[in-house]
Amino acid sequence: MIAQLRGTIVHSGDQQAVLDVQGVGYAVHVSGRTQGQIATMSGEVTLLTEMQVREDSMTLFGFLDLGERDAFRLLITVQGVGAKAAMAILSVLAPHDLTTAIIAGDKAMVARADGVGPKIAQRVVNELGEKIGKISSLGGALAIGDAGGVSGGLCWRRCWCGGIWPVLGCGFGFGQSWLWTSRSAWCGDAGAGKCSQ
Repeated sequence: MIAQLRGTIVHSGDQQAVLDVQGVGYAVHVSGRTQGQIATMSGEVTLLTEMQVREDSMTLFGFLDLGERDAFRLLITVQGVGAKAAMAILSVLAPHDLTTAIIAGDKAMVARADGVGPKIAQRVVNELGEKIGKISSLGGALAIGDAGGVSGGLCWRRCWCGGIWPVLGCGFGFGQSWLWTSRSAWCGDAGAGKCSQ
């Protein structure tokens, strides 16, 4: 199993990169977001990888960070979501945006990906709603109040820390607890000054 590669990008295009590792070229499938990032990099690049072995092929999928790799692993556990669909979703949604969409039950955000229809998007939201908070690289960022990439007026730091843990303690699931506390914490543009960050 190949878990990581470090080398020089010799070719990048069509969501695939060729990484030269000491003279051996590895073809690695990447998301559109990752492809855009590695296109601007010079020198050696480290890609975390996920390897899929089938009867007639061995395929490597590459990720620049742990969050994207964990999101990929989680997505392919959903019935009807293969590696291609998972990479399409990660091409349009960063891991923290995917987390937000799943927890908020926003299937329309997930369905923005090429080849992902409303039924698959709904399945992603339904099946991963309770799982995503248990993965620190995906749900942990929310737990410490990281508002990066989340639009709107959610007052994360104060409302998250004060609100979700008591709700979780009452036996509600992570998704339900997050929705309840985030709705309570919504400030909107007009009330943005009411919460301290």
